[in-house]
Amino acid sequence: MASGAERPDLEALRELDEVLRHLEAELAGWRRRALSAETRLAESGEGSGSPRSKDLEDENRVLQQRLVNARGRVGDLLDRLRFLEQQTDHGENGQ
Repeated sequence: MASGAERPDLEALRELDEVLRHLEAELAGWRRRALSAETRLAESGEGSGSPRSKDLEDENRVLQQRLVNARGRVGDLLDRLRFLEQQTDHGENGQ
């Protein structure tokens, strides 16, 4: 039984070993990518679309609207002040 062919179980083990090495390399790549993504997420504070991020975006919109309203009120007050100054000037000049 001394044939030149290798034993089938050794060939299967070699193939299995090769498949496992490829799988190990692929898993290592996925792990590196996951760790890198986690690091970026930690450095940025929170992920985009996170509940906290959405809360901050909503709060920002509310504050921007309040700022627009406040600017409008300040503009109204300035218009009234100008009107009162004109009335005062006309009152002093008219008397």
